[in-house]
Order: sequence, then structure tokens, then C-alpha cells
Amino acid sequence: MEEALLTTLGYKERSREQTDECQDLAENQVETELAPELETAGRSTAGSREAAHECEITHEGRRDDIREEARPGSRDGIREGIRDGIRETARERLRVNNREETEEEAVEGNRPGERARQELFRTLTDDRVASDSSLTELAEAAGWPLPMAVRAIVPATPGEAQQLAGVMEDALVGMFAGRPCLLVPSPDPEVRVPLEHLLRGRFAAVGHAVPLRDTASSLRWALRLAALTPSRPGLEARAVFVDDHLSTLLLLQDEPLAHALAARWLRPLADLTPRQSERLEVTLLAWLEGGGAPEAAKALSVHPQTVRYRMRQLEKLFGTGLRDPRTRFELEMALRSRRLMAQVRRQHSRVTRRTARVIQADFTPLVVGRMARVNGL
Repeated sequence: MEEALLTTLGYKERSREQTDECQDLAENQVETELAPELETAGRSTAGSREAAHECEITHEGRRDDIREEARPGSRDGIREGIRDGIRETARERLRVNNREETEEEAVEGNRPGERARQELFRTLTDDRVASDSSLTELAEAAGWPLPMAVRAIVPATPGEAQQLAGVMEDALVGMFAGRPCLLVPSPDPEVRVPLEHLLRGRFAAVGHAVPLRDTASSLRWALRLAALTPSRPGLEARAVFVDDHLSTLLLLQDEPLAHALAARWLRPLADLTPRQSERLEVTLLAWLEGGGAPEAAKALSVHPQTVRYRMRQLEKLFGTGLRDPRTRFELEMALRSRRLMAQVRRQHSRVTRRTARVIQADFTPLVVGRMARVNGL
């Protein structure tokens, strides 16, 4: 059903199999409508043959075996002619219907450049490099002036793409990775207040501003950010920008690789209890980010002496590696990626629990509610 709707809206082209199927359906419909005429013609032809046969027996006084052949005047020939006429009528009716549908689309709001706009979207989001002349021709046909830079927008639901397109007159709508997305001009990457105002009250992932040649990159990272950030309905819904999560996307672009990085550099903590490991990980990350015990203590809201005690434990586990700049950099990346993955898991579980509570509240039987009140639960 989703593919049929997207095809009707013009996001997908009708495949050759669907076209052939429509043509076959049209031919079958016409043949069904003309079946009485075919039967009547067959009966009249059979009656003519029987009359001629009787005439021949009466006139000659004997009965000869007469073999009929499929010739233009015979019953089979007439049937074939009628079938050919039916097929031709079906094709003509299909051509007329297609022409009427095209005229109706043009009258009811599909702008003449809509197909060109979709083709321009596909060209911009294709990894293959298109020539400047072809882009200019498509942009002129679509009525969409080519900007210097664009941003991608990934709405939470497919239906919101058309709603946003109605609000943003300069938006280009199309399909990318199976989802309706938008492209909007971004003349100044630092100015995004108008975009935040238009997206207020709805969840959407907005890609970073890129040149036209890198449009697919903005879309891919916006899709990745949408997957990492669960949508929150209601007043909490808001747009998230790739610009604000570049380091997160960089660290989590390959989660198995992030797990391997954490396992490689945080191996000395594997023998500790989960509580001890978590406490030392938090302390080590705060110490690496802050640059010393006082700064780490302030970030953790603990006494500096507590941080120094934990750091002595960490030095016993990691040895002199804590003084090596490369080791410190790898450790910070491993700790950050592990913390980010934990945050993503908590966000998704929180949204899942909230949805489960809403579903349970909507569909809890009345009898169960009465039993709970009686038992004082």
C-alpha cells in the first residue's frame, strides 16, 4: 500500500510490470464487456452455417462431410477478428485513460515542473557526478534556482514531508533510502533560526550544510542522526541538527568498531565489578577532559582527594600508558563512544517504556482496574 501511495504521489515511477498488468486488466475488462456481442456473433455465424448445410443436403439429396477451415468467412475467422477488435479497443481505451489522467493531474495541482523537480532531486542525491549543464537544465525545468549549499531534512513520518513542502516554498522533495526527504537551500550555514522556527513542534533531523556535489552526504548523516535520536511526541518534539552532534556521529558511525575500540583500550577494567568499573571509567574520562584532579572533582561533584585516590588505582591498572598522548587520545575516544552508546540505549528504552505505558493505559480492561482498586494496589 505504501508503494502504491508513493507511486500515486509521484515519488516512484510505475514499473513495466505494473504497466503491463494495467494493460491486461483493461483488455480483460473490455473483453468482458463485449462478451455478449461475441456470443451473439458466434450464434449468428453458427446459424448461418447450419442453414447453408441444410440447404446443401436438400438440394443434393445426400449428406457429405463438410470440413470447416479457419478462413476469413468462417466462424473461427470471425471470432479472431472480433478478438483483434477487442484488443485494439482495449489499447485505445487505455491510451485515452492515460491521457485523461495526465490532463487531470495537470489541472488538479501537479505543476508542470514536478517531474523535473523529482528528477533534479534524484540527480543531486546520486553518488554519480552530474555535469553542470545537465544540472542547470533540470533546475530551469523544475523552476528551482541552484543554491551554493543545501541542507537535508528527514521528517519523522512520510506524511510530514508534504506538509513541510507546503510551508517551505523553496524545498525540494524526493525519496532517499526509501524515505521521503527534503532539500532546502542554505546560503549561510551559521544562520538556522528561520529553519528552527518552521520546524518548531515536530521532530526532524537536519543535515549539515554541504555543496550541491555532497548532497547525499547531508542526507546520509541526517538519516543516521534520526536513527540515533528517538522521536518524542508532544511538547518535547524538536528538530535535531547534525552540526550539534558531529563528534557523536563520527564515533558511532560504526558501532561494532566502537565496541572493538572500547574492548581494546579498556581491557584492564574487565576484571572489576560493574560498579567499580563504571566509577573508574567516569573518573578517568573526567580527568582526561578536564586535565587534572581539581577539574575532574568539580565535574563529578566529589572531593579532589577522591579523584586522586581513584587515579592511583587507574595508574596501577594502565601503567605508564596514561602519560602517553596517543594512549590518552585512544582512551578518551573509547570512553566517549561507550558513554554515547549507553546514552542511546537509555533514550530508546525510555521511549519504549513510555509507549508501552500509553498502550497499557489505553487498552487496560475495566475489570482489571476495578480489581486493583479493591485490592488497594
